[in-house]
Amino acid sequence: MDKTSNQDDGSAGFGVYVHWPFCAAKCPYCDFNSHVRHTAPNQADYAAAFEAEIAHMAAMQPGRQVTSVFFGGGTPSLMQADTVSRILAAIHKAWPCLPDMEITLEANPTSVDASRFRDYRAAGVNRVSLGVQSLDDDQLKFLGRLHSAAEARAAISLARETFPRISFDLIYARPNQQLDQWEQELNAAIDLAADHLSLYQLTIEQGTPFFDLHKRGKIIVPESEQAAQLYELTQNITEKRGLPAYEISNHARPGSESRHNLTYWRFGNWAGVGPGAHGRLTMNDGRHAISTHKHPETWLKQVLDKGHGITENDILSSEDAGDEFLLMGLRLREGLSETRYQQESGKPLDGDRLAGLMELGMIERIDGNRIRATSQGWLVLDAVIADLAS
Repeated sequence: MDKTSNQDDGSAGFGVYVHWPFCAAKCPYCDFNSHVRHTAPNQADYAAAFEAEIAHMAAMQPGRQVTSVFFGGGTPSLMQADTVSRILAAIHKAWPCLPDMEITLEANPTSVDASRFRDYRAAGVNRVSLGVQSLDDDQLKFLGRLHSAAEARAAISLARETFPRISFDLIYARPNQQLDQWEQELNAAIDLAADHLSLYQLTIEQGTPFFDLHKRGKIIVPESEQAAQLYELTQNITEKRGLPAYEISNHARPGSESRHNLTYWRFGNWAGVGPGAHGRLTMNDGRHAISTHKHPETWLKQVLDKGHGITENDILSSEDAGDEFLLMGLRLREGLSETRYQQESGKPLDGDRLAGLMELGMIERIDGNRIRATSQGWLVLDAVIADLAS
């Protein structure tokens, strides 16, 4: 199939991802593109660079209506409110924007206070995502977090008073974590939550301090059977408490799902700006995978010299686009369209493999054209996707 037929129809929305790469400290489990600087970056310089790169991205993808903006990191709550305002103004200048577009900013409980939250709200932020990670002080220390459980609860309360919508993250399946401990912590979190929770199992990523500790036997994560039990408990409790999973790790009251992240999972288009940002832009010659320079100071210099920090701009093959579509769509409870998969990949799903996975209870058909992973399929989603994609 000709790649030019793979056109985004706009139904998934069009987002702008803004990456702020700086953190006060690097968490030992984190493999994101984040950097600690002993001297604070010049935010005026970075704001100017963001403005330039946004204009460049808009020239590559003109006329799209922005439905969401996401400030991720790093720790975006280390940004000055004026920096946020300048970036949002640049986005409004570059593209038409939905009047009620979702504007999310990630924040750490240690880097927020009432005045800063009020200033972000005045700048236009209408959704905040807090990196809480645990409500237990000992576990927060283990995870390398700089805040206490009390600070986390105070930040959640402050966010609920300031923003129309909030979310916060928790990490579970930690070493020696028992089912009753997680049940108590999760219920406490739901008591605090407004409408959205992101719940991630601890993963040991190569290149992190945790990876080295795990390799030496200093960190032992739950075995697969216990991890599955923790996952199933998570699904049962959140479903019962009114925040069912709409994505493998994300839970929301109906209507409160993250619009920006749904753009990713529904295989929409988004512009990624900032050091180490990734984007997907569909153009006449196909779907482009775009990324920028990871090193903040190098990115800054490149943008100021050339107007953008792009280091990679590749057209995805039909096979790669189909694989990405599976990877994204099967994460969602709503599943994916087989017709859309064929449009993206240039081939239908393998009927025998699909039938085999359905017989095993890993995939189920929602209607004549849509399939989704079952709860059991979510437990081994990587294997399910690999089977379907091969």
